[in-house]
Amino acid sequence: MLSSLTILAMSRGICSIKIGISPKLLAKNVAVVASAFVWYFFAYTIITRSSEAINVGSSDNILIVGAETVGIAVSAVIGSLLVSRYSKKQRFLTYWMIAGVFLSLAPLFLSLSTVGGLIAVSAIFGSYFGLGMPATMGFFASSTTTENRGRTGGITFLAIGLAFFAIGNLGFESTIVASAVLAGIRLAGLALFFLLGSKEDIPVRQSKSTYRSILRERSFVLYLVPWVMFNVVDYLTISVMNTFITDINFIRMSSVFENGLMAVFAVLTGFLVDIKGRKRLAIFGFAFLGIGYATLGILQNSGWLLYTISDGIAWGSFNVLFLFVLWGDIAQGKDSEKFYVLGALPYLLSNLMYLVFDPIAKSLIKSSQIFTFASFFLFLAVLPLVIAPETLSEKVMKELELKTYLEKAKKIAEKAQEKSEDDREESIEEQTEDSVEFEVKQEELECAEELAQKYY
Repeated sequence: MLSSLTILAMSRGICSIKIGISPKLLAKNVAVVASAFVWYFFAYTIITRSSEAINVGSSDNILIVGAETVGIAVSAVIGSLLVSRYSKKQRFLTYWMIAGVFLSLAPLFLSLSTVGGLIAVSAIFGSYFGLGMPATMGFFASSTTTENRGRTGGITFLAIGLAFFAIGNLGFESTIVASAVLAGIRLAGLALFFLLGSKEDIPVRQSKSTYRSILRERSFVLYLVPWVMFNVVDYLTISVMNTFITDINFIRMSSVFENGLMAVFAVLTGFLVDIKGRKRLAIFGFAFLGIGYATLGILQNSGWLLYTISDGIAWGSFNVLFLFVLWGDIAQGKDSEKFYVLGALPYLLSNLMYLVFDPIAKSLIKSSQIFTFASFFLFLAVLPLVIAPETLSEKVMKELELKTYLEKAKKIAEKAQEKSEDDREESIEEQTEDSVEFEVKQEELECAEELAQKYY
């Protein structure tokens, strides 16, 4: 039987193997990735608010969103090819962040009060973000391991949400302020990048990959198909949601509640996928969201709360799994930039697909049936996940199971030791009490003998 000291030593040894990222590298990772995504979300919000301010039509809105989306997609492919030519990929990130400071000032030279100006700014911002997105996510993948990628992704997503919440409502009244905030975000990311160390201290992946070879990988396709189905289903149901709920205050409260759930479950999922594996969490997310859609289809308005909860949990979990974790796992030992480009395209294209296909979907599918279709396709999306391989290595999962076992054994040993000490103390107390009782009885016996001699 193992002693408690032996168990403690073994568990500490496994913990030291499991933790593979320093606090400084974690902070640098969060700074690089979070600053890039916060910049993109803020830029997208500026364009959206400007479009609403001049009341653009649906066709013009498609052109504006299309210019941004196509710019991201095309430049992301170009960026993934360019960064592979850099022996030191962090140098590419440095140049990209510096360029972002100047490109953030584009609204000062192109009017946001005209459709043409909005299209031009959307194309510039989309192309800029797409060009650096592969290098950003490649840096994330290379600076993490399968043992800590989930936690790092969850913490990064939380940082993105908190940072955007803090500055999301700034700078929309003035083009100058909006541009200054955008430039400030890029400057802050660049400053943190250098303060935390810009030296290339991460081994560069040597094995090259092509888009064709990635799409032929069984594990990649089995995870990509459910991700595509989720984005299509989730965005095509938005218009029907708007017909259900017309109270603006209720919609805002639901949105705040759902965003809070997303943040909480992003971090929670990040920790869980590093312990329990990626596959089972993905299956749970799809199944739970399918139940939410089915409930909404049956109960209508009264099922809104369960749907909001399920959608918040699903988005929080899937943002970590499908934007941060899975593609880095599958690209193990290869250049991960192309994996992240293909994995991010469904998310990036979903909003444009909604604008283009929403009128068609409305004419083909009745409002009362769309949630039934949504739940059916989400349950169908689980099938590829059932046969998909687990991307968290078997070795890591066995080490985690052994660590859990040793921790339980340690607690049992400690409790047994405490009980043994308590029993020993009780035994000493009982012996003391017996000794005192014996002395008392001896005194009583002597007293009785004296009385007997005296009177008899």
